[in-house]
Amino acid sequence: MSILFFSACSSKQILKSSSATILIKTPQMKFYDKGFIYKYPNYTQVQIFSAGTAVLDMKIYEDRVCKSTFECQDLKTFNKENLDKSYDEMFLKNLFDRNEKEVIHRDKEHKILIKIKKD
Repeated sequence: MSILFFSACSSKQILKSSSATILIKTPQMKFYDKGFIYKYPNYTQVQIFSAGTAVLDMKIYEDRVCKSTFECQDLKTFNKENLDKSYDEMFLKNLFDRNEKEVIHRDKEHKILIKIKKD
């Protein structure tokens, strides 16, 4: 008797899902609309929609960030190109993983504003 397991087609386990209004405003990125934050065992996914179309689909891992508009980047490179090189590598992941209903990060020196308001 043999038992066959199919794991390649199994769905990824979402640990937590939240709808939110998300604002990301940096010198390189500008997004503001409704979206979703999905927490998976190995990464956090942030999606922002405008008129029903995903304008940002970003997966934040422990060691890299992947967006639909570019290949994956290590966290240090992502921060340097999109935030500021002074930011901690885990800054973005920690920000989106917070459990507060409203999260605001304002950095006037680097012209960065990130607001997350969970529904």
